[in-house]
Amino acid sequence: ADRYVTTISKTLLQTTIQIMLSKIFRKSSAFSKQRSSRRLSRRSLCDNNVKIANLYETTAPSATTSLNEKSITLQQKGTKIYKLGFGQSPFPVPQIMVDALEENSSCKDYLPTQGLVELREKIASYYQKQQGIQISKDDILVGPGSKELMFLLQTVLNDGDLHVPVPSWVSYAPQALMAGKSVQYVPRIEGQNKIDIPSLDEHLEKFDGGVLVLNYPNNPTGLTYSERELQQIAIIARKHDIIVLSDEIYGEVTHDPREHSTFYKYYPEKTIISSGISKWAGAGGWRMGFFVFPPGLENVKKAMIVAASETYTSVSAPIQHAAIKAYESSGEIVKYVETEKRVLKVISNAVHNYLAEHSITSSAPEGGFYLFPDFSQYAATLENRGINNSVDLCSVILENTGVALLPGYYFGEDKEKLVTRLAYVDFDGAEALEDIGNIEEQEFVEKYAGTMIEGLGKLVKWLKE
Repeated sequence: ADRYVTTISKTLLQTTIQIMLSKIFRKSSAFSKQRSSRRLSRRSLCDNNVKIANLYETTAPSATTSLNEKSITLQQKGTKIYKLGFGQSPFPVPQIMVDALEENSSCKDYLPTQGLVELREKIASYYQKQQGIQISKDDILVGPGSKELMFLLQTVLNDGDLHVPVPSWVSYAPQALMAGKSVQYVPRIEGQNKIDIPSLDEHLEKFDGGVLVLNYPNNPTGLTYSERELQQIAIIARKHDIIVLSDEIYGEVTHDPREHSTFYKYYPEKTIISSGISKWAGAGGWRMGFFVFPPGLENVKKAMIVAASETYTSVSAPIQHAAIKAYESSGEIVKYVETEKRVLKVISNAVHNYLAEHSITSSAPEGGFYLFPDFSQYAATLENRGINNSVDLCSVILENTGVALLPGYYFGEDKEKLVTRLAYVDFDGAEALEDIGNIEEQEFVEKYAGTMIEGLGKLVKWLKE
């Protein structure tokens, strides 16, 4: 794996220099002898001759965060917004973690870049018990969210493309481009949103090395892989000796009775597990994720620790102490996870069934928070309104109905394909955890999926007008 690694990437160095130049400019402006400089317009402040890399000038901010901001703006103007676009967990952080955060709020010292030893020990123990894989605390790197770690991974690998399925999470491809990598899209089964395993072999034959991304349960489709499918993918990955980034951030929230099975089991040579507490523990804003490395990628791990030490240094100390509780598998945590999975299954089925009744198709959800609705049945109606792509479709839907969805185009689909991502998270997660099992299912659906179905009702009415 040495050929993949650079000690400190050119990208990180360039970014550091740009930040330093920016700070120098601001400081020199602040101490200018001409006091009137404080009143300079935004335009004149930007005329500083500082050159920004073309990529950063042409790449838009993350689609999910942009949608959230637009929704807030419309809401402030009085529009009722149905929040089906932003994939944030509706559930509260488990109380045992909140209490631990409060208890450790005075922890102020820097922690080791690799992560708090006690936390890494708990994560390793969790995977040993839950997945039956033999890892240790030394195989784990803790970061400020798995998203940051994914970017650093691409900056330290010296060559090779990023291979991503279609559709896939919105940030994989932009991160690769920011790190100077090329993106190659993996073939999928015709009419489905899963990797076409035989075609994967043919696809990888064309390239030398790189990283294959495997995300399941999947964002944006809500689909997952069976053990047999994972075994078949592992055979191909081993044949091509490729690194696999197994993004399992939704692994704890599968809806199916079967448990999530990590890809590391089937390809321990070069699988990196990516996970964290943002989804299953409702702690997206806490920013704590981690990578699990195999022994065969020890040099990649070391390079990432170097990169981490020169970027984020270490993750917040109170957060890391509190996250220990997430991986102790206490009775409270186990009950929390089992209950949220029940809630998600009931609500996702209700939303999926409602869409199907109105000819808006999507795969039945198997995990996570998402559906990937296809509006192709309404293509002629939409064409008559001048709508022929998913970006315009979502924009017009938001403006006319208040329903926030994300365009399938942002997930790697052809722009003209009328598909969107729907996050069924617009409900009170805290109350839902209390009510599930205590009231009749129909009453539960009306109470917790009612707002979303109301919004979808407006959408359907608008489509049929």
